[in-house]
Amino acid sequence: MSIYQYILKRVLVMLPVLLAVTIIVFSILHLVPGDPVYLALGEMASQQAYDRMRAELGLDRPLYIQYFSFLGRLFHLDLGTSTIYREDVSKLLAGRLLNTLELTGSALILSYFFAIPLGMLAAVKRNTVIDYLSMGLAIAGVSIPSFWLGFLLISLFAIQLHWFPIAGYGGIKYLVLPAVTLGFGGAAQVARMTRSSLLEVINQDYILTAKAKGLRYGTVITKHALRNALIPIVTLLGLRVGWLIGGAVVIEIVFLRPGVGRLLVTAIYMRDFPVVQGVTLILAVTVILGNLLADILYAVINPKVHY
Repeated sequence: MSIYQYILKRVLVMLPVLLAVTIIVFSILHLVPGDPVYLALGEMASQQAYDRMRAELGLDRPLYIQYFSFLGRLFHLDLGTSTIYREDVSKLLAGRLLNTLELTGSALILSYFFAIPLGMLAAVKRNTVIDYLSMGLAIAGVSIPSFWLGFLLISLFAIQLHWFPIAGYGGIKYLVLPAVTLGFGGAAQVARMTRSSLLEVINQDYILTAKAKGLRYGTVITKHALRNALIPIVTLLGLRVGWLIGGAVVIEIVFLRPGVGRLLVTAIYMRDFPVVQGVTLILAVTVILGNLLADILYAVINPKVHY
Protein backbone atom coordinates (compact mmCIF):
# COMPACT_ATOMS: atom_id res chain seq x y z
CA MET A 1 0.00 0.00 0.00
CA SER A 2 1.39 3.40 -0.99
CA ILE A 3 1.41 6.35 1.34
CA TYR A 4 -1.33 8.06 -0.68
CA GLN A 5 -3.60 5.04 -0.39
CA TYR A 6 -2.88 4.91 3.32
CA ILE A 7 -3.80 8.59 3.78
CA LEU A 8 -7.02 8.09 1.80
CA LYS A 9 -7.88 5.07 3.94
CA ARG A 10 -7.29 7.04 7.15
CA VAL A 11 -9.43 9.93 5.90
CA LEU A 12 -12.28 7.53 5.15
CA VAL A 13 -11.95 6.02 8.63
CA MET A 14 -11.97 9.53 10.07
CA LEU A 15 -15.49 10.24 8.78
CA PRO A 16 -17.39 7.80 11.06
CA VAL A 17 -15.26 8.95 13.99
CA LEU A 18 -16.30 12.56 13.39
CA LEU A 19 -19.91 11.43 13.01
CA ALA A 20 -19.71 9.70 16.39
CA VAL A 21 -18.22 12.89 17.90
CA THR A 22 -21.13 14.98 16.62
CA ILE A 23 -23.69 12.53 18.05
CA ILE A 24 -22.03 12.40 21.47
CA VAL A 25 -21.53 16.16 21.77
CA PHE A 26 -25.04 16.96 20.51
CA SER A 27 -26.61 14.50 22.97
CA ILE A 28 -24.61 15.71 25.98
CA LEU A 29 -25.34 19.38 25.25
CA HIS A 30 -29.08 18.81 25.22
CA LEU A 31 -28.95 16.73 28.40
CA VAL A 32 -27.15 19.46 30.36
CA PRO A 33 -29.57 21.66 32.40
CA GLY A 34 -29.99 25.23 31.20
CA ASP A 35 -31.87 27.14 28.53
CA PRO A 36 -29.70 28.96 25.93
CA VAL A 37 -32.61 31.24 25.00
CA TYR A 38 -33.08 32.31 28.62
CA LEU A 39 -29.34 32.94 29.02
CA ALA A 40 -29.23 34.95 25.78
CA LEU A 41 -32.27 37.18 26.44
CA GLY A 42 -32.22 37.41 30.22
CA GLU A 43 -35.05 37.15 32.71
CA MET A 44 -36.66 40.48 31.74
CA ALA A 45 -37.66 39.38 28.22
CA SER A 46 -41.27 38.53 27.41
CA GLN A 47 -42.58 35.05 26.68
CA GLN A 48 -43.23 36.09 23.08
CA ALA A 49 -39.54 36.99 22.73
CA TYR A 50 -38.54 33.62 24.15
CA ASP A 51 -40.84 31.75 21.76
CA ARG A 52 -39.72 33.80 18.76
CA MET A 53 -36.01 33.22 19.41
CA ARG A 54 -36.58 29.54 20.13
CA ALA A 55 -38.33 29.20 16.76
CA GLU A 56 -35.53 31.13 15.01
CA LEU A 57 -32.90 28.79 16.45
CA GLY A 58 -34.96 25.69 15.74
CA LEU A 59 -35.02 24.68 19.41
CA ASP A 60 -38.78 24.13 19.32
CA ARG A 61 -38.34 21.12 17.02
CA PRO A 62 -37.67 17.51 18.14
CA LEU A 63 -34.04 16.67 18.95
CA TYR A 64 -33.57 14.25 16.06
CA ILE A 65 -34.73 16.91 13.58
CA GLN A 66 -32.36 19.44 15.16
CA TYR A 67 -29.48 16.96 14.83
CA PHE A 68 -30.15 16.12 11.18
CA SER A 69 -30.51 19.84 10.47
CA PHE A 70 -27.08 20.42 12.05
CA LEU A 71 -25.64 17.50 10.08
CA GLY A 72 -27.08 18.84 6.83
CA ARG A 73 -25.49 22.25 7.40
CA LEU A 74 -22.22 20.53 8.27
CA PHE A 75 -22.09 18.81 4.87
CA HIS A 76 -22.15 22.32 3.37
CA LEU A 77 -19.37 23.41 5.79
CA ASP A 78 -21.84 25.57 7.69
CA LEU A 79 -21.36 25.40 11.46
CA GLY A 80 -24.42 27.53 12.19
CA THR A 81 -24.89 30.85 13.99
CA SER A 82 -23.90 31.58 17.58
CA THR A 83 -26.88 32.16 19.87
CA ILE A 84 -24.88 34.56 22.07
CA TYR A 85 -22.67 36.45 19.61
CA ARG A 86 -25.25 36.30 16.77
CA GLU A 87 -22.38 35.68 14.38
CA ASP A 88 -21.46 32.87 12.02
CA VAL A 89 -19.55 30.21 13.99
CA SER A 90 -17.01 29.70 11.20
CA LYS A 91 -16.03 33.39 11.26
CA LEU A 92 -16.04 33.36 15.06
CA LEU A 93 -13.60 30.46 15.10
CA ALA A 94 -11.29 31.65 12.32
CA GLY A 95 -9.22 34.20 14.23
CA ARG A 96 -9.39 32.41 17.58
CA LEU A 97 -8.28 29.09 16.09
CA LEU A 98 -5.14 30.71 14.70
CA ASN A 99 -4.35 32.08 18.17
CA THR A 100 -4.77 28.64 19.74
CA LEU A 101 -2.68 26.93 17.04
CA GLU A 102 0.02 29.56 17.55
CA LEU A 103 0.11 28.73 21.26
CA THR A 104 -0.03 24.95 20.92
CA GLY A 105 2.46 24.91 18.04
CA SER A 106 4.96 26.99 20.02
CA ALA A 107 4.49 24.78 23.09
CA LEU A 108 5.02 21.64 20.99
CA ILE A 109 8.21 22.98 19.40
CA LEU A 110 9.58 24.16 22.75
CA SER A 111 8.81 20.87 24.48
CA TYR A 112 10.53 18.73 21.83
CA PHE A 113 13.42 21.17 21.33
CA PHE A 114 14.43 20.90 24.99
CA ALA A 115 13.10 17.45 25.87
CA ILE A 116 14.90 15.29 23.31
CA PRO A 117 18.42 16.62 24.10
CA LEU A 118 17.62 16.37 27.82
CA GLY A 119 16.49 12.76 27.46
CA MET A 120 19.54 11.92 25.35
CA LEU A 121 21.84 13.44 27.94
CA ALA A 122 20.14 11.51 30.73
CA ALA A 123 20.51 8.23 28.80
CA VAL A 124 24.16 8.79 27.90
CA LYS A 125 25.00 9.86 31.47
CA ARG A 126 22.92 7.12 33.07
CA ASN A 127 23.05 6.86 36.89
CA THR A 128 25.03 10.08 37.21
CA VAL A 129 24.15 13.41 38.78
CA ILE A 130 23.11 14.72 35.34
CA ASP A 131 20.71 11.80 34.92
CA TYR A 132 19.17 12.31 38.35
CA LEU A 133 18.78 16.06 37.86
CA SER A 134 17.25 15.64 34.40
CA MET A 135 14.73 13.03 35.50
CA GLY A 136 13.98 15.01 38.67
CA LEU A 137 13.10 17.97 36.48
CA ALA A 138 10.98 15.68 34.29
CA ILE A 139 9.07 14.33 37.30
CA ALA A 140 8.47 17.90 38.47
CA GLY A 141 7.10 18.77 35.03
CA VAL A 142 4.64 15.89 35.14
CA SER A 143 3.57 16.67 38.72
CA ILE A 144 3.14 20.46 38.65
CA PRO A 145 -0.35 21.62 37.56
CA SER A 146 -0.14 23.85 34.50
CA PHE A 147 -2.33 26.62 35.95
CA TRP A 148 -0.13 26.81 39.08
CA LEU A 149 3.01 26.95 36.95
CA GLY A 150 1.41 29.74 34.90
CA PHE A 151 0.72 31.85 37.98
CA LEU A 152 4.24 31.15 39.24
CA LEU A 153 5.82 32.33 35.97
CA ILE A 154 3.60 35.43 35.93
CA SER A 155 4.62 36.27 39.49
CA LEU A 156 8.34 35.83 38.79
CA PHE A 157 8.94 36.99 35.21
CA ALA A 158 6.08 39.46 34.73
CA ILE A 159 5.40 41.05 38.11
CA GLN A 160 8.81 40.93 39.78
CA LEU A 161 11.31 41.00 36.89
CA HIS A 162 9.07 42.80 34.34
CA TRP A 163 10.53 40.73 31.50
CA PHE A 164 7.21 39.76 29.96
CA PRO A 165 3.62 41.07 29.98
CA ILE A 166 1.32 39.67 32.63
CA ALA A 167 -1.40 38.57 30.20
CA GLY A 168 -3.08 39.41 26.93
CA TYR A 169 -2.34 38.94 23.26
CA GLY A 170 0.20 40.68 21.06
CA GLY A 171 3.77 40.07 19.91
CA ILE A 172 6.25 37.35 20.80
CA LYS A 173 6.57 38.57 24.40
CA TYR A 174 2.93 37.72 25.04
CA LEU A 175 3.52 34.18 23.75
CA VAL A 176 6.61 33.14 25.72
CA LEU A 177 5.11 32.51 29.17
CA PRO A 178 1.95 30.72 27.93
CA ALA A 179 3.99 28.52 25.57
CA VAL A 180 6.48 27.58 28.30
CA THR A 181 3.64 26.85 30.72
CA LEU A 182 1.79 24.66 28.24
CA GLY A 183 4.88 22.89 26.94
CA PHE A 184 6.62 22.17 30.26
CA GLY A 185 4.55 19.12 31.17
CA GLY A 186 4.85 17.70 27.67
CA ALA A 187 8.60 18.26 27.66
CA ALA A 188 8.86 16.21 30.84
CA GLN A 189 7.01 13.29 29.28
CA VAL A 190 9.04 13.42 26.07
CA ALA A 191 12.32 13.58 28.03
CA ARG A 192 11.45 10.47 30.03
CA MET A 193 10.30 8.65 26.88
CA THR A 194 13.51 9.61 25.05
CA ARG A 195 15.68 8.36 27.90
CA SER A 196 13.94 4.99 28.24
CA SER A 197 13.75 4.41 24.48
CA LEU A 198 17.38 5.35 23.92
CA LEU A 199 18.56 3.09 26.74
CA GLU A 200 16.88 0.12 25.04
CA VAL A 201 18.55 0.91 21.70
CA ILE A 202 22.03 1.58 23.08
CA ASN A 203 22.46 -2.05 24.15
CA GLN A 204 21.53 -3.49 20.73
CA ASP A 205 24.13 -5.44 18.72
CA TYR A 206 24.31 -3.00 15.83
CA ILE A 207 25.22 -0.20 18.23
CA LEU A 208 28.05 -2.30 19.66
CA THR A 209 29.17 -3.04 16.08
CA ALA A 210 29.20 0.68 15.23
CA LYS A 211 31.34 1.34 18.30
CA ALA A 212 33.69 -1.48 17.34
CA LYS A 213 34.23 0.08 13.91
CA GLY A 214 35.72 3.10 15.64
CA LEU A 215 32.90 5.59 15.07
CA ARG A 216 32.74 8.51 17.44
CA TYR A 217 30.36 7.94 20.33
CA GLY A 218 28.40 11.11 19.47
CA THR A 219 27.94 9.89 15.89
CA VAL A 220 26.77 6.48 17.09
CA ILE A 221 24.15 8.07 19.36
CA THR A 222 22.83 10.73 16.98
CA LYS A 223 22.92 8.87 13.65
CA HIS A 224 22.29 5.27 14.67
CA ALA A 225 20.70 5.00 18.09
CA LEU A 226 18.50 8.09 18.14
CA ARG A 227 16.80 7.40 14.81
CA ASN A 228 15.56 4.02 15.99
CA ALA A 229 14.64 5.40 19.39
CA LEU A 230 12.38 8.05 17.84
CA ILE A 231 9.51 5.65 16.99
CA PRO A 232 7.81 5.77 20.45
CA ILE A 233 8.58 9.49 20.68
CA VAL A 234 6.74 10.10 17.40
CA THR A 235 3.83 8.05 18.75
CA LEU A 236 3.74 10.40 21.73
CA LEU A 237 3.70 13.32 19.28
CA GLY A 238 0.31 12.25 17.94
CA LEU A 239 -1.08 12.06 21.47
CA ARG A 240 0.52 15.34 22.52
CA VAL A 241 -1.50 17.28 19.95
CA GLY A 242 -4.72 16.33 21.70
CA TRP A 243 -3.30 16.99 25.16
CA LEU A 244 -2.01 20.41 24.13
CA ILE A 245 -5.35 21.43 22.65
CA GLY A 246 -7.07 20.41 25.88
CA GLY A 247 -4.44 22.11 28.03
CA ALA A 248 -4.73 25.31 26.01
CA VAL A 249 -8.21 25.83 27.48
CA VAL A 250 -6.77 26.40 30.96
CA ILE A 251 -3.72 28.35 29.78
CA GLU A 252 -5.79 30.74 27.67
CA ILE A 253 -7.92 31.54 30.71
CA VAL A 254 -4.86 32.08 32.95
CA PHE A 255 -3.13 34.37 30.43
CA LEU A 256 -6.35 35.93 29.03
CA ARG A 257 -5.59 34.89 25.45
CA PRO A 258 -8.45 35.15 22.92
CA GLY A 259 -8.34 31.55 21.71
CA VAL A 260 -10.65 28.66 21.08
CA GLY A 261 -10.30 27.45 24.66
CA ARG A 262 -11.75 30.57 26.23
CA LEU A 263 -14.46 30.64 23.57
CA LEU A 264 -15.38 27.03 24.38
CA VAL A 265 -15.63 27.66 28.13
CA THR A 266 -17.83 30.73 27.57
CA ALA A 267 -20.00 28.84 25.09
CA ILE A 268 -20.52 25.94 27.51
CA TYR A 269 -21.44 28.32 30.33
CA MET A 270 -23.93 30.20 28.09
CA ARG A 271 -25.24 26.99 26.43
CA ASP A 272 -24.23 28.29 23.02
CA PHE A 273 -24.81 24.96 21.26
CA PRO A 274 -23.55 25.86 17.74
CA VAL A 275 -20.26 27.22 19.09
CA VAL A 276 -19.64 24.21 21.35
CA GLN A 277 -20.40 21.80 18.50
CA GLY A 278 -18.19 23.73 16.08
CA VAL A 279 -15.24 23.98 18.48
CA THR A 280 -15.47 20.31 19.47
CA LEU A 281 -15.55 19.23 15.84
CA ILE A 282 -12.51 21.36 14.98
CA LEU A 283 -10.59 19.97 17.97
CA ALA A 284 -11.49 16.40 17.00
CA VAL A 285 -10.21 16.99 13.45
CA THR A 286 -6.98 18.46 14.87
CA VAL A 287 -6.36 15.43 17.08
CA ILE A 288 -7.03 12.99 14.22
CA LEU A 289 -4.70 14.90 11.89
CA GLY A 290 -2.02 14.88 14.60
CA ASN A 291 -2.19 11.09 14.82
CA LEU A 292 -2.14 10.83 11.02
CA LEU A 293 1.01 12.98 10.92
CA ALA A 294 2.65 10.72 13.49
CA ASP A 295 1.86 7.63 11.39
CA ILE A 296 3.33 9.24 8.27
CA LEU A 297 6.51 10.20 10.14
CA TYR A 298 7.07 6.52 11.01
CA ALA A 299 8.09 5.77 7.43
CA VAL A 300 10.28 8.88 7.26
CA ILE A 301 12.21 7.82 10.38
CA ASN A 302 12.27 4.07 9.70
CA PRO A 303 12.00 2.92 6.04
CA LYS A 304 11.22 -0.62 7.25
CA VAL A 305 7.75 0.57 8.25
CA HIS A 306 5.23 -0.36 5.57
CA TYR A 307 1.68 0.94 5.26
